[in-house]
Amino acid sequence: MTTGASLTHGLLDLLERPISPADRRRAALHLLDWIACAQLGSTAAAGRALARLALQSAQGPCTTWGAGRREAGMAALVNGGLGNLFEVDDLHRRAIVHPGDTVIAAALAAAEREGSSGAELLDALIKGYEVTIRIGTAAGPAHYRHWYSTATCGVFGAAAACAHVLGLNRQRSLDALGQAGMMSAGLWQCRSEPTDSKQLATGRSAQSGLLAADLARIGFAGARQILEGEHGFFAAACGPVDLQAVLGRPDAAWMMHEVSFKPWSACRHVHPVIEAVIALRDQVGASTSMESIESIDVHTYADAISFADCVTPLSDHQARFSLQHAAAVAWTRGDLTLHDSHSDVRDDPQIAALRAKVRLHHDADLTAAYPERYGATVLLRDAGGVQHTLTVHTAKGDPENPLSASQIQDKALRLMAAAGLNPRLGEQIAQSCLALAEGQPLSNLSTALAQAQSI
Repeated sequence: MTTGASLTHGLLDLLERPISPADRRRAALHLLDWIACAQLGSTAAAGRALARLALQSAQGPCTTWGAGRREAGMAALVNGGLGNLFEVDDLHRRAIVHPGDTVIAAALAAAEREGSSGAELLDALIKGYEVTIRIGTAAGPAHYRHWYSTATCGVFGAAAACAHVLGLNRQRSLDALGQAGMMSAGLWQCRSEPTDSKQLATGRSAQSGLLAADLARIGFAGARQILEGEHGFFAAACGPVDLQAVLGRPDAAWMMHEVSFKPWSACRHVHPVIEAVIALRDQVGASTSMESIESIDVHTYADAISFADCVTPLSDHQARFSLQHAAAVAWTRGDLTLHDSHSDVRDDPQIAALRAKVRLHHDADLTAAYPERYGATVLLRDAGGVQHTLTVHTAKGDPENPLSASQIQDKALRLMAAAGLNPRLGEQIAQSCLALAEGQPLSNLSTALAQAQSI
């Protein structure tokens, strides 16, 4: 299974694959997408709380949303907790991880501290995504049942990305991955109660990845078989493991190209339903009023129902994890915006009445296709008994149904505007970010991000 003494040896071999200009342009898009998510996340209550924590710490060279510039560990912790607050972060389907949340937060902090070039940061992101995705894919849905894979698997990717930024040699990079495994954490109990702990999990994962690389640089030895060992990550925290996923497809394109971008502010499990309902509305909406709808039956995979069955969302967060709310809003408004999770929309009598007509059903075939595909079938019945059906297997933003580079940039500008940035500064951040792939220095982006902290 390995090309060396352990799976981590093999992963490091895979990270030696060449990186092309197209790969770096893709990485710049993910960086921009995450920056916009973090900027918006900094305006949420949990984001402001993290900033208050940072303000109690020492100043440093690293962008820290809401707190100016702080030392790298604190920047990674705070920024790592921001990207997922509005549920617009990127996602790899098979791995069931949001790699940007942890990898980018850690790598950006390391790169700003070390004075790295833009290309070095982008290459670090590519490698960090690779490690996160491969480990997440191996861990699979069995691990995801109880563990927040973005945090538990993301810490390995964050460590790999920081190891690249720090220029660690092979032995020290192995140490970094070994130490990362010692700090892998994040339980899903956080989604069963009204907590901010999901943000702690991703923030701590980013911070731990940086710490793992820093320890490795000074010779702090780490376990080589941290993944596959008798007491390693897979044995301790996973059910059946697809070890082939860790080192398989050695000649494939970088895994970053398989990552989805979210067009809507909602759990990714909800996106196929949003797209299906909007498409049905476009087909029959003109002749079917809300009052004449008898039912909306949603057939989808088990995890979508487990994560997003919420008939009456009582908070913005619950609304983003509600298949019923998403279906009702998508039908009523033909879209789903950042505002549509707010109380005035949740409490709208028409939205509430339509939510009550949404019925969820487990679909065995869609579950069998998951997590390779996140699918949903929506059946709309009117009072006259007429039925309209539409199935989505790949939601908008997936590699098979992609957002264009301009659409990703437009999304980022909208999110930054929603966070309070003036359009000119948002455009400056976007252009400085995308220019990293063309050889522009990271300092240009850092300067623009610093200006954003003064809003």
